[in-house]
Amino acid sequence: MVHHQIKVVQALVSTITAGGRGATGTAFPNQPEKALKLYEFEGSPFCRRVREVMTLLNLDYEVYPCPKGGAKYRNIVKEQGGKLMFPFLVDENTGEKLYQSQDIVDYLFKHYGKSGKTPKKYAHYPKYPVVALVGTVVNGARGVWIDKKIINREAPQQLLQLWSFEASPYSRIIRGVLTELELPFVLHNVAKERWQDQGPSVLRLKPGKYIPLPGGKREQVVPVMGRYKNDIQVPYLVDPNTGVSLFESEAIVKYLQKQYGA
Repeated sequence: MVHHQIKVVQALVSTITAGGRGATGTAFPNQPEKALKLYEFEGSPFCRRVREVMTLLNLDYEVYPCPKGGAKYRNIVKEQGGKLMFPFLVDENTGEKLYQSQDIVDYLFKHYGKSGKTPKKYAHYPKYPVVALVGTVVNGARGVWIDKKIINREAPQQLLQLWSFEASPYSRIIRGVLTELELPFVLHNVAKERWQDQGPSVLRLKPGKYIPLPGGKREQVVPVMGRYKNDIQVPYLVDPNTGVSLFESEAIVKYLQKQYGA
């Protein structure tokens, strides 16, 4: 319990270093017909840039974790793109395959943003993401290396499903574990759509019963949350391979380690 709380504090500080990026997003995303595929690893500061924009655009996408020392999906990246570089985005809707975080960011805004243009705030990232790197270090470099005890283990038949958003410290812990275990998953972004969404589910800025924005993406997600019918809580994990669904980051970590760890 104490060890997990330390992880939460580290993940929270890592989130703060990004200045709040990766928390809010559009309520009405331009979701592609075929899921975007992102080959990345949680601890990479370059990959973090892309994930922040994915949250801003509120896009759902498939994640194929490529931790250092991993083999499953790193090999695919080398085969499809010719280089072992991350992040690597595959968009089957257009046939595009892209490296370089800034190129991917510009591409996402062009095809899935509202105006088709990259906002000034995201148009010129520094060549070296020092702030994001500090966030990785503060977070204990989780989600960088593979768990060596599970090397060569086959991936589950069906992709796990994770409801999350980039800046959520509790979700950051889960994404780190999924990376280290090389578990592919669908990330369902649940970005905060307006000020009434700000704050954790039990302590929002707007007190009283939570009412999502009518017609927004969060309104569509609320029924998925089961016992939280009138609220949103992340992380929320569904494993279609076992039928298990879980809230609470500590419970999810224990489940993943037991089911897919050493």
